[in-house]
Amino acid sequence: MSLRHAVLGLLAEAPASGYDLMKTFDVSLAHVWPATQSQVYGELNKLTDAQLIEVVAHGPRGRKEYAITKDGRAELHRWLIEVEPTGPQRHDGLLRVFFLGVLTPLEARTFLLQQAERAARAHGIYQEVADSSDWDEEMVAVYGRIALEFGLRQTAMVEGWAKWAAEEINSDRARRAREAVQEQEEKTEERKRERQEREPVGEGGRERSREKSREGS
Repeated sequence: MSLRHAVLGLLAEAPASGYDLMKTFDVSLAHVWPATQSQVYGELNKLTDAQLIEVVAHGPRGRKEYAITKDGRAELHRWLIEVEPTGPQRHDGLLRVFFLGVLTPLEARTFLLQQAERAARAHGIYQEVADSSDWDEEMVAVYGRIALEFGLRQTAMVEGWAKWAAEEINSDRARRAREAVQEQEEKTEERKRERQEREPVGEGGRERSREKSREGS
């Protein structure tokens, strides 16, 4: 439901058309909650039907200007105060970190250093936005700069963590964990060979016997 409340939040500052809202999404909210034009216009229709916003002006080429209603402000306030933020529940990159022990040290270090590079690039993009944007005293600008600081600090943290983790790959604990994985793999293969050797002679067993005979000849 965050797109709905993002639209309500933007309209809480001032009335706007769908085109105006898309421009604001593209330069600010897209970094935390991207939305397409069809999604934004679809949400405007839903909010209008729910009487949380209303059309207050019409312009050329079917342009409509929307404003938040009293009920819309109440819904925005409820969401801000009562609804607990969920945050990201899944992280594909961190999930992979749990299993880096199946890779060689070089492969694991390469993966982590790639994460550091991605974080550095993202940090550079955020910094460019911070340096180039006109941070005036409008609500979205003031609090948008606060939100941007989260991105700057988070990407700097991720870059530092990934570089540290890449060095940690060479630690004794990581080495022992890799060796345990390799040992388990070898045991699994050994048990598989033992099962095959004990398997009764059937079609598959006769075929393997013929293969062994050919190898011995």
